[in-house]
Amino acid sequence: MASMVLFSSSISASGPSPISRASVLVGPSRCRFGSPRSPATCKMIGPLKSSNGAAPCIPVIRDPGLLTGPPMQQRGREPDTRLRIFSGTANPALAQEIANYLGLELGKIKIKWFADGEIYVQLQESVRGCDVFLIQPTCPPANENLMELLIMIDACRRASARNITAVIPYFGYARADRKTQGRESIAAKLVANLITEAGANRVLACDLHSGQSMGYFDIPVDHVYGQVTNLIGDVKGKVAVMLDDMIDTAGTIAKGAALLHREGAREVYACCTHAVFSPPAIKRLSSGLFQEVIITNTIPVLEQQSFPQLTVLSVANLLGETIWRVHDDSSVSSIFQ
Repeated sequence: MASMVLFSSSISASGPSPISRASVLVGPSRCRFGSPRSPATCKMIGPLKSSNGAAPCIPVIRDPGLLTGPPMQQRGREPDTRLRIFSGTANPALAQEIANYLGLELGKIKIKWFADGEIYVQLQESVRGCDVFLIQPTCPPANENLMELLIMIDACRRASARNITAVIPYFGYARADRKTQGRESIAAKLVANLITEAGANRVLACDLHSGQSMGYFDIPVDHVYGQVTNLIGDVKGKVAVMLDDMIDTAGTIAKGAALLHREGAREVYACCTHAVFSPPAIKRLSSGLFQEVIITNTIPVLEQQSFPQLTVLSVANLLGETIWRVHDDSSVSSIFQ
């Protein structure tokens, strides 16, 4: 077994680039949203191994197809007609993977933008008395995606949904979780209030920037994790894996990788849950510092953001399992035991 050293680093902050928007109709088999995106693949990770004298590497199994969980019937679960999954426009590919895992079809929802930038949302099917899960990360463009989520929540509340859960794989504004100097806003608390007042009964989030953000909500928060544990040690002649909750401009993690190479690390891998990838992140990550950059699909990765060292892991099964347990009033924390 080869040695592996894991590091955590702080994130770098930079404003996101604007992304053009278009009208979208999300349903069981159709979705129009800008340019087509390739679905992320589920991948499995095992321990570092060395065989036949070959250099050890991160053994990530790449599968060209879209891997989903077995049908609910094969897991002893029958699809519940009271469970409804709707997707916003921020990450419809992830929403479809989650629906596949649950053995359900995405609910039909109409979302469009008026010429002045206002957002219109209409559910295309009844949700009266249903448990509704709205999948919408507040990734760039954060303000538009957040407003879309709020209007989706309002539409479900006015349609008499029994429970509304905002599934936010990436929670924007999470970095603004405290005051570091005078006259600053704590935007994370403000956003939590907006989601609550819009009518959400529960929030499901993945790898929040800090755990204290859960306390900003006055409604239950299910916090699931995509990261692994940290082990600090000597790096000379070893494989170093750097962990973070997000990569924005990649300034901090790139500097850390350069330091690890100077200290004698044989290979450096970067792992993060949320790939914000604001410029010049792609340039820094593909500069040769990293053997591999492993991220999840909580934020959709655009075609122009791809580079040879990039590996995308899907969180669809994790979120899908959590959604089912919330709906079934089962334990969520036991997923991680």
